[in-house]
Amino acid sequence: MPEATFLRLHPDDNVVIAKRSVPKGADIRCNGETQPPITLDRIDLGHKVAVEPIKIGEPIRKFGQMIGFASTDIEAGDWVHGHNVEVGALSLDYAFATDIPPDPQPITGRTFMGYRRADGRAATRNYVGIITTVNCSATASKYVAAEVTRDLLADFPNIDGVIALTHKGGCAMGYGDDEHVQLARTLAGFCNHPNIGAYIVLGLGCETGQASFMVENHGLVQLEFPGQPQGDLPLVMTIQEEGGVRKTVNRAVDVLAKMLPGANRVERVPIPVSEIMLATECGGSDGNSGITANPAVGICSDLLVAHGGTTILAEVPEIYGGEHLLTRRAVSREVGEKLIERIRWWEDYGAKFGAKIDNNPSVGNKLGGLTTIYEKSLGAIAKAGSTAMRDVYKYAETVTSKGFVVMDTPGFDAVSVTGMVAGGANVVVFTTGRGSCFGCKPVPTIKVATNTPMYERMIDDMDINAGRIIDGGGTVEDVGNEIFEKVISVASGEPTKSEAQGIGDEEFCPWTIGPLF
Repeated sequence: MPEATFLRLHPDDNVVIAKRSVPKGADIRCNGETQPPITLDRIDLGHKVAVEPIKIGEPIRKFGQMIGFASTDIEAGDWVHGHNVEVGALSLDYAFATDIPPDPQPITGRTFMGYRRADGRAATRNYVGIITTVNCSATASKYVAAEVTRDLLADFPNIDGVIALTHKGGCAMGYGDDEHVQLARTLAGFCNHPNIGAYIVLGLGCETGQASFMVENHGLVQLEFPGQPQGDLPLVMTIQEEGGVRKTVNRAVDVLAKMLPGANRVERVPIPVSEIMLATECGGSDGNSGITANPAVGICSDLLVAHGGTTILAEVPEIYGGEHLLTRRAVSREVGEKLIERIRWWEDYGAKFGAKIDNNPSVGNKLGGLTTIYEKSLGAIAKAGSTAMRDVYKYAETVTSKGFVVMDTPGFDAVSVTGMVAGGANVVVFTTGRGSCFGCKPVPTIKVATNTPMYERMIDDMDINAGRIIDGGGTVEDVGNEIFEKVISVASGEPTKSEAQGIGDEEFCPWTIGPLF
């Protein structure tokens, strides 16, 4: 029998997915069966074709779920996409905590080679950071990082690099308002991140986002190193107090020079896999994301949870339309309600600007075969695997739960990953179908391609090819296990493709939620 060229994901689906691009007039062979219709259009890789007539107003089904409604009559064999599908309104039954999965069988004994900090935290990398409170100190921070890297860092091989964490905010906001509190939480999350072995906070001096607010509310303390008495090294520096940019840069370089020997005095030791906190992200998604890479990451997530670790699902606007599948898995109604409260917040937030939460997918997503936010969300949540949802966190909140959790972030990749790293994630797995090029210092990012053509085209950027699932070169479980083993290897120091290219200095991007004054 000829190889199936289409994939039916669920018996209730009225569309199937092209495993490769096919011409008009092709038989719709799906899962080994030849369907009566033939394609009435060219169907590209990852796109959908109807396998039965769908009347106007009737639901389009993929994954066994509704992903939209026919905006016109659709014939069997028709290409199904934005020209004949509309989003419509779903009536979802949240059924809180009615289908809580049993805890997975515990797996013990696995370790990775990480850095054990003096306070007990587990690190996967060892960076020195210059954390800026405001955009006004961004240039000075970059000067400091450049000078330390050029003149000093070569003598300290156990330090992975010096990063200037700069951003565009920090002022023109209400002191103590949501915007200020969230930015401070994000910056403090990077200061306190285990992958930051030493740091200074650098401000201008007059900004709303004062470093003192972080010190008072987030436990920032002066770092101690062997042979360096506490109090000799400043925690916070400001350009105005130091007497200008040049004086600030000179003193900051001198301060960091004194920190480097202590920061370099670390060795990798065996640490239980239970101390890995995995940030999961999808960007530049396509029609294969929810079929190959994201479900494979879900397998990895389940394995990590079984080992006692933590996996984070983010991008709440890209959970929209699939949240009912998560609320059923919530360990309690309270946890489920926390997710829906975040959904309602996003609906209200969008309405303030005349926007709707269903304005996704992006241009690239659509070119890759995704038609509606419901379709995108159903594929995105596959990264969470199948275990119980333990908690829901606000943006950049410190994650303390073990198991599968959700963090409220926007769908913009850099902003989303910034929040999860601030929350404590020490490894990132990032799936992409279009070919997003992403890194996020100080945390390594593993890139997983959803399809083989893109993987081969962008081989220097992709760590794993999940496209082999639809090529017949492996199962979702096979690739999920490959991703899990890669997580352990990377946590132990293996460089990712993005790290090998030095990507990650510009991807620090705190979420700006409020108005500028």
